[in-house]
Amino acid sequence: MNKTISLCMIVKNEEKVLDRCLSSVENKVDEIIIIDTGSTDSTMEIARKYTEKVYSYHWADDFAAARNRSLEYAESDYILVLDADEYLESNADLKTVVGSGKDYYLIRIRNLLSFGWAHTHTAIRLFVNKPQLKYKNRLHEHLDTMNENYEYSNEMADFVILHTGYMNETLAEKDKLSRNLPIMLKEVAENPNGYNLFNTGNVYYSLGNYKKAIEYYQRSYPLSKDKSYTPELLTRIATCLSYLDKHEEGLRVLEDAVEIFPNTVDLRYAQGKIYFEAGYFKDAELTFRKCIVMGDKGITVTEGAGGYGAHYYLSLLYYKKGELAKSYDEIIKVIQEKKLFVPGLNHYFEIILKGNIPFENVKQNINNIYNISNVEELRWLMESMYSLRHPLLNEYLNSYNLTVEDKIRAVALLFDKKYEESKHCWEQISVGEENALDVLVLATILNDQKLFQLIQPLLNLSSKEQKTLCTFLMDGENGKKPVITTRIEDIIMKVITHLISLQEFDVFERVSTMILKSDIDINIRLGEVLVNYGFNEVAIDVLSKCFERQPRNSLLVRLLGDVCLKSGYLQDAQLFYSRLLELKPEYSSYERCFNLYEALNDSEGMGVIKAEIKKKFRFSDWVNP
Repeated sequence: MNKTISLCMIVKNEEKVLDRCLSSVENKVDEIIIIDTGSTDSTMEIARKYTEKVYSYHWADDFAAARNRSLEYAESDYILVLDADEYLESNADLKTVVGSGKDYYLIRIRNLLSFGWAHTHTAIRLFVNKPQLKYKNRLHEHLDTMNENYEYSNEMADFVILHTGYMNETLAEKDKLSRNLPIMLKEVAENPNGYNLFNTGNVYYSLGNYKKAIEYYQRSYPLSKDKSYTPELLTRIATCLSYLDKHEEGLRVLEDAVEIFPNTVDLRYAQGKIYFEAGYFKDAELTFRKCIVMGDKGITVTEGAGGYGAHYYLSLLYYKKGELAKSYDEIIKVIQEKKLFVPGLNHYFEIILKGNIPFENVKQNINNIYNISNVEELRWLMESMYSLRHPLLNEYLNSYNLTVEDKIRAVALLFDKKYEESKHCWEQISVGEENALDVLVLATILNDQKLFQLIQPLLNLSSKEQKTLCTFLMDGENGKKPVITTRIEDIIMKVITHLISLQEFDVFERVSTMILKSDIDINIRLGEVLVNYGFNEVAIDVLSKCFERQPRNSLLVRLLGDVCLKSGYLQDAQLFYSRLLELKPEYSSYERCFNLYEALNDSEGMGVIKAEIKKKFRFSDWVNP
């Protein structure tokens, strides 16, 4: 005999998502029960399209109480609980699942995050309709299955619930964070158990208050050592410490955690990211490789931590080291595994822009690896090209005969080097702050004062700063050393980066001439840009002149060491790295020295550096046999 199932939900102002949720379950359950806690939109009307059992409930800052009220109306053998921003996969077979007769079922919930990220955790969402199975906790309510008077059977269900509530735009609409914090603080004050402390830490974590989050996580840990969320708790503590620039403390937390929970990839993944942020590149590389071998394993999993996410961070790592070929190989693996992963797609375009690859080759490459098969894939490709101002944007718009906003067309024409057509577009539309830099780049290339005046109000500069910027980008030689502010410096560096991408080298030289007359800080930044785009000889010339003026500037010394190593000037690199060790004896300086000795085939030097790393940096594993 088939078991019957009731869907029980609590809702408030869910008109944008409720129809999707209910349509995903209407043929899979026998009864739908909706508890509305005060909607002012069309939520209740949408609900009544699917069921007559729609009830109003006075909200009292208690999710468990509202959940339990919905359970009171259920008449079926089993209860399914969903939120409005969740929905079932089309192939979910609930009747087959409950056919095994267990008391409750653990279900994987796949949280779809912005830009293609996803996170999966498990929770009890399908359970037998028994009076003793009730919810507890005002916020982060959960089914009470730990009652010592009862023993419950359970198993893992083979379907997935999809959740979109953590996507940035949805979160902003609901303003969940500000609503949840007072409820959570009240709950934890009344019942300061490990779970409540953990969830209070999570609220502060989401608010970006990492110091406060750590406080609650640390209080939670002694009460949570045997809980299913312990690996996530440790990951959060370490991540908060890293966000507070306490990388070594974060690594200390994870040092034992990865051994205690060897099958939880998220711990390794967090460890790899902290190594990366701290400049422990060799350890980061080894750790992400371990993640890939493990795969996506664990009770809670950041999707891709054992796959495309790890490849993505390896690509970032090689990119930061200037190893573009390796970075490219890794990002191709990301796109092949997850086409709609936006950070991966953006980074792919960053790499090919830096690699100076001919655009025809790039187009062929995109067609081979991306292979557009639907409208959504095309949309993400276009958005990525637009966000990075890629020169192929206009060609793809024309190839697919796409109708787009005027500002997008103007940008596409600009970076396709159709400057006069782009200028005509900008003159016909209202330019917003988002596109002020685009028009400034065009004004610089065309040396057009009218275009510059068009976007002056959008640059947030004083009249004096505007005059200085105009001198830099359009007037050129004026015989004086220009005085620039940090704001002007940032704008100029963005402009020259686009000039390089557009291969407008005559204009770039004109602006660079002005930069070379300016303060040393912007000269160093110019040298860094030149290094990033592979103009190593010119970069060495610019940075060497800066070094004559500031021989103890550690950033400058590091840049010169890196570019000399990359260019094969190994003796010069050795001089700069030796000085770097004196100025900044941190881990990354030692790893650079090791890489140099490796390039020199100097096994004795490599051994000395490894011994020093082993003695001074206990969290570095790669030096151990």
